[in-house]
Amino acid sequence: MAYPKSSLVLALLSVFISTVLATPMTYSVVSSGAKADGKTDSTRAFVSAWTKACASVRPAIIYVPAGRFYLRQVVFSGPCKNNAIIMRIVGTLVAPSDYRVLGNTGKWLVFEHVDGVTISGGVLDGQGTGLWACKASGNSCPSGASTLQFSNSNNIVVRALTSLNSQLFHIVVNGCHNVKMQGVRVTAAGNSPNTDGIHVQLSSSVTILDSKIGTGDDCISIGPGTTNLWIENVACGPGHGISIGSLGKDQQEAGVQNVTVKTVTFTGTQNGVRIKSWGRPSNGFAKNILFQHAVMTNVQNPIVIDQNYCPGNKGCPGQVSGVQISDVTYQDIHGTSATEVAVKFDCSPGNPCSRIRLENVKLTYKNQVAQASCSHAAGTSAGFVQPSSCL
Repeated sequence: MAYPKSSLVLALLSVFISTVLATPMTYSVVSSGAKADGKTDSTRAFVSAWTKACASVRPAIIYVPAGRFYLRQVVFSGPCKNNAIIMRIVGTLVAPSDYRVLGNTGKWLVFEHVDGVTISGGVLDGQGTGLWACKASGNSCPSGASTLQFSNSNNIVVRALTSLNSQLFHIVVNGCHNVKMQGVRVTAAGNSPNTDGIHVQLSSSVTILDSKIGTGDDCISIGPGTTNLWIENVACGPGHGISIGSLGKDQQEAGVQNVTVKTVTFTGTQNGVRIKSWGRPSNGFAKNILFQHAVMTNVQNPIVIDQNYCPGNKGCPGQVSGVQISDVTYQDIHGTSATEVAVKFDCSPGNPCSRIRLENVKLTYKNQVAQASCSHAAGTSAGFVQPSSCL
């Protein structure tokens, strides 16, 4: 009779060990020495809490309570011994107000080589207004730092996070797989330079849902090497719209494919849905793109493809874009344009846009029918399309 009893003991012990291993360890940044006064440098305390959480074989929670926590650059590096770390932020993380502290570092808060990290709640205050003013003055200024970057990481979740006044880009996803952002809020002045809301590049299976972005550059920018991107229920404005590109800056460049942008609103933005590429040789491409259910309110360029992007006319005059744009569908897009030309396809003479499709599009300008302009673009239209298709 002893054998069944020992089996039962072993089974119970196994359940107990499994339960213990599944129970998260909690590491408070305050216990590691962080001060919630907005001026004491808490960088070391955050690194300490991360080091403990990363070394834990059990799932871990890094807890940031209410208050303002001053941080210089922090790099949260993996790989870790578990793949279930939650950074639960109740308070606000504050960047140095003196932009020279972050200077040309390029990044403020960085997660690299991690797997299974979730950031939940909280506010990231990039305090970028000083740097914006420096740049506007024409003085020599550092380039600044993006607020939050994920590099070479997998299985990332960002939910209910607010990013304020980033020096540069607010959130960057670079070289990642399986990223979900939900309920993100991005806020910066409409004239703040290079403050893209969310930038994705060299990444796959990224989802951006239920977010509100107002900033001085693209609300969402989609760089080379982005595949299987899903954007849904996003409000954009102020800003430069949702942009694929700029592509084709480099001769050898990974393409963009399988992008869905649906149920989005644009209010007072420079662009709505945009694809742009440099006017110079490249093997880049953008294909299998769907823009669906978009509402434009007083948008300067509601629908635009620009393959002659050449800022400052440097490095590209007299050349044509090598980027091939194909299989792009615009479906159920309506609202008001702030300019007469509401649909503009300015494609590459060397690599014309192909299989562009307009379906149920209605855009007006000053309560009149808007105009469409096509150059080197081929495709079809279906349903009600106004301005009438120039494809």
